[in-house]
Order: sequence, then structure tokens, then C-alpha cells
Amino acid sequence: MTIPIVCFVGRSNSGKTTFIERVIPELVRAGYKVATVKHAGHGFDLDTEGKDSWRHKQAGASSVVIMSKGSMAMFADVSDQMKVEDVRDRFLDGSYDLIIAEGWKHEGYPKIVIVREQIGEIPISPEGLLAVVSDRPTDLNVPVFDLNDISGVAALIMKRFPLRQRRKAHELEA
Repeated sequence: MTIPIVCFVGRSNSGKTTFIERVIPELVRAGYKVATVKHAGHGFDLDTEGKDSWRHKQAGASSVVIMSKGSMAMFADVSDQMKVEDVRDRFLDGSYDLIIAEGWKHEGYPKIVIVREQIGEIPISPEGLLAVVSDRPTDLNVPVFDLNDISGVAALIMKRFPLRQRRKAHELEA
């Protein structure tokens, strides 16, 4: 079964990351195993100069995987911009219940838009729009949540993407 994807979109500094980090614990308390994928439109650099993994990458390795007890990180070259489903299919196993993606506003994924100033500040396609989180009124035909209504947004996500039966059964056995 394919892991569902929901995107949180909005302008830079609109509060997407903060909102996501507040929604995740609500979903986890409800039994969801959540993965997140962040779109960095202007690139990023996570590795630290001089560390072994950085040195391996500088030496020409296309991918570097760092392992420790309980953790793993991977730095890999990609040929082009990847879609969230490509990341899901290549790097995430089927044990996850939901992928929360930050970004990908122009893709057709189900999305929740975070709006701080006015609804026209970012182009919003009604395709896949689940809700708006804002302190401003909107005239869109989707639920509108206050910026502090974390439990309301989590409830909407859980209703739209219920826990899969396979996962529920597996949890009961454990």
C-alpha cells in the first residue's frame, strides 16, 4: 500500500516548519508513524567540512551513508529535482503511515496552505487543497483553521488519511 503524502505550503517564513513540528506529536500520539520531506528551493549543505563524511563526498563519492546505533543519514547526488513520491519510493519503506512534505506547492499532492498576510500572497490551486491555516478569512470552499488549531488540523489529516488496517493489526500484535 502506498504511503500517503500531504504537503504544507506557504511563503517563506509563514510558519510552515513550526506548524508541522506542532502537528507531528498529535499524529504520533494517535499511532501514526510519520516521515517528513523538506523542499529546500535554494539548495542546502548539511555535511560539516572536515568530517569523514564530508571528506568522502569531496573525494568523489556519489553517495555517503552515515550509520550509528539508532541513526542513519545519507548524502547523495541527484540528477534533477525529485518529486515527493520518488523520495518515498526510493528511500522510505512501507512501515510509515504518512509523509508530511514541506513545499511542492505546484504539485498535485493534497495540501494545506499556511497564510499569514493575505490569501493572494501565494497562488493557491484548488486542486488537492485540503485546508487553509490562517489568521485571515478566506472565501475558499475548504476548512479554515486558526494558526493555533493544531488538534483541528491533525484531526482533518487523520480523517483524510486514516491509519491503515495492516499497521493497526501489526501494532496490536506487538
